[in-house]
Amino acid sequence: MAENALSEEIKFYKPNQRFIIPINSFHIPKKLLKEFKKKKFNYEINNNFLQVIENCSKTSQKRAETWINEVIKNSYINLFKEGFAKSIECYDKKELIAGLYGIHIGGCFFGESMFSKINNASKFCLLFLISILNENDFKVLDSQFYNPHLLQFGAYEIDDKEYQLKLKKNINNKCIFPKKFDLENTIYILQSLIHKS
Repeated sequence: MAENALSEEIKFYKPNQRFIIPINSFHIPKKLLKEFKKKKFNYEINNNFLQVIENCSKTSQKRAETWINEVIKNSYINLFKEGFAKSIECYDKKELIAGLYGIHIGGCFFGESMFSKINNASKFCLLFLISILNENDFKVLDSQFYNPHLLQFGAYEIDDKEYQLKLKKNINNKCIFPKKFDLENTIYILQSLIHKS
């Protein structure tokens, strides 16, 4: 992470407590799913990674500072070119209104950042991501640092020792992150998760 957008350095952090979003027991607020099922928006995978990370790096009223500087941007763009970094994008017609990005290694997805220009759109991206991870048997969705906004989805902290065991168990799994994913299939998977919880 960088101190701010203008910083020319990055620092590496290893939290003692890691924030995990559950995949198979993901909690979906009923109102959010009801809105998602209206299918107002379109979702794409890796269609415009550059714009997603650019939007994530911008400050806003909700985010006064950013940890994404040019070094981080360029590093993740290179990871995207190598096939490790992925983005989920939400479009209103052809306008990019929300997105998230992260790193895929084995059976793990490491969420990095998200942005939204309208209410709930970044949460819709998270729902889309969860359906992909669920369908393709991913085991770890790492959100890194505690975030109270993610508690509604059942996110929880684990200590570093447990986290390292999860990584060791799943990092070499051969899970596929698809280039396309059907919205109807997404809704079906999300509804099945509600029935599980």
